[in-house]
Amino acid sequence: MAALDEPLKKILGGTTAKVLAEQLDLHTVGDLLHHYPRRYAERGELTRLADLPLDEHVTVVAQVADARVLKFNAGRGQRLEVTLTDGSGRLQLVFFGKGIHKPHKELLPGRRAMFAGKVSVFNRKLQLAHPEYELLDRDAGDGADAASAFAHQLMPIYPACQQMASWKIAKAVDAVLPSAQDAVDPLPEALREGRALVPLTEALLKIHRPGTKADIADARARLKWDEAFVMQVALARRRLADTQLPAVARKSVDGGILDAFDAKLPFTLTDGQQKVSREIFADLATEHPMHRLLQGEVGSGKAQPLDALVLTPRGFRPMGEMAVGTEVVVPSGETAVVDGVFPQGEREVWRLVLSDGSAVECDDEHLWIAGTRDTGDRVLTTRELKADLRDADGRPKWSVPVAAPVDLDTGGLRPRDPYEVGRALADDGGRVPDAYRHAPVKDRLAVVRGLLGAGDRPAGAAAVFRAPSGALAEDLAWLVRSLGGRARVRAAGEGAYEVRLALPEEGGGDDLRRTIDAIEHVGRKPVQCISVAHPDHAYVTDHFTVTHNTMVALRAMLGVVDSGGQAAMLAPTEVLAQQHHRSITEMMGELAEGGMLGGAEQGTKVVLLTGSMGAAARRQALLDLVTGEAGIVVGTHALIEDKVQFHDLGLVVVDEQHRFGVEQRDALRGKGKQPPHLLVMTATPIPRTVAMTVFGDLETSVLDQLPAGRSPIASHVVPAKDKPHFLARAWERVREEVAAGHQGYVVCPRIGDDEDEAPKGAKKGASGAKGAAAKESSPEDAEEKRPPLAVLDIAEQLAGGPLAGLRVAVLHGRMAPDDKDEVMRSFAAGELDVLVATTVIEVGVNVPNATAMVIMDADRFGVSQLHQLRGRVGRGSAPGLCLLVSEMPEASPARARLAAVAGTLDGFELSRIDLEQRREGDVLGQAQSGVRSSLRMLTVIDDEDIIASAREEATALVADDPELTGYPELRIALSALLDEEREQYLDKG
Repeated sequence: MAALDEPLKKILGGTTAKVLAEQLDLHTVGDLLHHYPRRYAERGELTRLADLPLDEHVTVVAQVADARVLKFNAGRGQRLEVTLTDGSGRLQLVFFGKGIHKPHKELLPGRRAMFAGKVSVFNRKLQLAHPEYELLDRDAGDGADAASAFAHQLMPIYPACQQMASWKIAKAVDAVLPSAQDAVDPLPEALREGRALVPLTEALLKIHRPGTKADIADARARLKWDEAFVMQVALARRRLADTQLPAVARKSVDGGILDAFDAKLPFTLTDGQQKVSREIFADLATEHPMHRLLQGEVGSGKAQPLDALVLTPRGFRPMGEMAVGTEVVVPSGETAVVDGVFPQGEREVWRLVLSDGSAVECDDEHLWIAGTRDTGDRVLTTRELKADLRDADGRPKWSVPVAAPVDLDTGGLRPRDPYEVGRALADDGGRVPDAYRHAPVKDRLAVVRGLLGAGDRPAGAAAVFRAPSGALAEDLAWLVRSLGGRARVRAAGEGAYEVRLALPEEGGGDDLRRTIDAIEHVGRKPVQCISVAHPDHAYVTDHFTVTHNTMVALRAMLGVVDSGGQAAMLAPTEVLAQQHHRSITEMMGELAEGGMLGGAEQGTKVVLLTGSMGAAARRQALLDLVTGEAGIVVGTHALIEDKVQFHDLGLVVVDEQHRFGVEQRDALRGKGKQPPHLLVMTATPIPRTVAMTVFGDLETSVLDQLPAGRSPIASHVVPAKDKPHFLARAWERVREEVAAGHQGYVVCPRIGDDEDEAPKGAKKGASGAKGAAAKESSPEDAEEKRPPLAVLDIAEQLAGGPLAGLRVAVLHGRMAPDDKDEVMRSFAAGELDVLVATTVIEVGVNVPNATAMVIMDADRFGVSQLHQLRGRVGRGSAPGLCLLVSEMPEASPARARLAAVAGTLDGFELSRIDLEQRREGDVLGQAQSGVRSSLRMLTVIDDEDIIASAREEATALVADDPELTGYPELRIALSALLDEEREQYLDKG
């Protein structure tokens, strides 16, 4: 192994070794041997130039078609233009000044060579400026060895950089390749033979200098197994070590706060929530720390719009007026009080249309009592009903039961006989007075009979009533439904309306059930949940029975409180922490007031801890934590500070986990007397999270029932450089949204103050201007890389240009807290039209009236970040619009990434796209993105089968020999993989 630890400087010389170290992070012989070719070119093969990626360093093998020297700058400058071809496309090379002499002599028509450089576009043609090259077919007396060397070999094309071309890396590999004989094989012989894998030494030789394509396949198969198996051994040892840690088992307790909370919840949890809860509580009951990832829309629940109607003893009232203590009517006809009100922000809303034309609105997870003649009644979500709405013959499958008629009383006087009121209305077509609409059952029935003009008609007989006005027709239908009947209103022409109705027979009305004919998407609306203090946990809303939502993570925290421990929820921003705290206390009601006047006997305190709290409130919160008075704390990074002490921390819940570094999460976990359990939550998985999931480092629970047609946000890429008029249209769209009474965001990557000034000569603008070309170069030379667009610059240009006349303000992280609060308050109040901001708006900002977002330099943001930003619009009843502005060429990887974001609203799908494009990050280190990776050959998305098999092998091996005493070679490989930093990372989890 010593040979592979040899510094490259000793073998390659200082200059080459320095470039490899600084540009490619290659320091030793072993590093270079594990720097594998990305592809191979065959001798004489003409690489397809038509498929070259823009804005990337590439190596191509092609033939010179034409070469000519041109003058520019009135003859003072000259350039050499060389045209390459391969039969599929053409590529132009350009050399300037004194640099043209050597290529002018060597790059003659018909010559073949390898060329390396960065692909750009000039005058709509692909171009390499000043590429490095190496001829492949010199004359016999001039480089015959080079031609011979490539004659029968596959040429490796290595990941390269501007300072070190592929063929120079190949020559460096040639110098160290003999050391491959000293490589220690980490795979146990039985595993290698059982999987038909070649030895490591053979794999290294074949990957760098293959004789055939079969050699490449053999080498890759072996090297992928090396990475997967050694990694899985490390993770298996970590999991085994976890089982040895002395965590406190947090077992469920009967009759505690969790049972009291569940008793407030209508019906049961959804199947997905029940499954996830079982997994979490099983982990909490063990005597080693839980380490679980909860992915999905954890806040999705059963809610109704604020304008939905809830039946009370005095008639219907809007959902938004419900309060704790409000009396409501339950489906059996009894009354009960609301004992919990839970505002849920804005959600997608759906409309259930029934066979009699009536309708009710709810969210995707709302629970309904529905049944068929064969199955009887069941509790189903809106989503489940949508997925199975009709029988095989196309008829509606599900029907809803009839609510029991109940006596109502508005308190209004009813001086006239209800029957006579009905007869009078049949003649004059007026409205049914509220005092008779919200009256006892016998009075409402009398009004209906008066309207029908047949007081002695049997109650169950069907009837058709011709109403002189639509208002009277709707009133009659309402009265019939309130009596457990069925009524449908239809226009009859000439301003008249028909009401086809049926009242229930004495003793029941099963024959009057209504079928669910359709479920229609409405859009986003403010929604709310209520819980009812009744064993049925149901209430009547437009004569439907429903239930409300719960929270998986909250139930886990309550279970830990029952066991005598405390739970801490860590949120990335104060805004989000405050939202969590408010939501939890509202859901728990009096259970969140433990030890307080009016609090429940089983209750506990729920406290908030953030950096901006006043001194007195902070002291009280800290005291409640250290004494154990507070069972649940919600906070920001302030929870991590040294002065924060817990009485008995049993569970840490981390929300939006990708916003926290490993060190921060570990600091909070370290506050327990013994290692606390850890539940990590994320609704938008990032690449590293997905990678760790596939590797099995985290046990995973997934709530993946994402609503269909989730959010009505239209996303489009705006190619500002190729089509400037598209950007002009984007600003017009913002103005149109503002004119319609809405608001918009403009997001920039940079603040733009004195600390991050643009390089001299760079031009900035709302259209994204190019940087100036270097003075000594021709216009064809690569343009100077400009800095990202900035909030302060763009805001000024927009206010004086495309958005002149609108109320434009800025928001960024370096503003004083009071100034930020004032801007957000003004924007939320509708006093501003457009907010030009950095990513400070990414999480926790909720302005339902904001419908448009323009993200400048969108290619400078990650996929998950774009997804989070986009979620700030489309939060009200109006659809959202997100415009992703980019100057990158259409064929570039950056534009492909933006197109992927524009093409889907599914966070899980975007996480896979992000992973494919950015790689996994350092799976065993602290890097949270794809900048550095422990994986060179293995890819998480493509090689899941290998990873799964390697996990099985590694788990079995570690179970038999935890210290790897029988596998010294594997221990050496593990030591090489796990430097001190990564070893600490594994210890922390």
